[in-house]
Amino acid sequence: MQIVKYQFQQHGDDRGRLVALEEYGDIPFEIKRVYYMYETKEGVRRGFHAHRTLEQILICIHGSCEILMDNGKEKKIVFLEKPYEGLYVGTLMWHEMYNFSSDAVLMVLASETYNEEDYMRNYDEFLKMIKK
Repeated sequence: MQIVKYQFQQHGDDRGRLVALEEYGDIPFEIKRVYYMYETKEGVRRGFHAHRTLEQILICIHGSCEILMDNGKEKKIVFLEKPYEGLYVGTLMWHEMYNFSSDAVLMVLASETYNEEDYMRNYDEFLKMIKK
């Protein structure tokens, strides 16, 4: 399994730092939805799903968290802690987010608007879909 992490260009001076993201430039798709998670309680795991068509970039813009990536054949854990680094989560990739630091803010850039029918929330069904 190939894990794709994007290193976004940082701009800064004595005033601080800035990262600007543009669709089809820094992000490989049109951004149709942005959401973020924060104040995730200790021990809580999020995600537990895959998408049929949706693509995402996950950026931990503050704090840190871990992402379990599972393509149905192998699993890898990715640590996110840099606000200028994004993890690509493509289609048919089971993912779980966990081990959030108390100050973590995980922002997600998505290629589609919310559509419950795009979600695969049952792991066994996900595995069956992968085998097809």
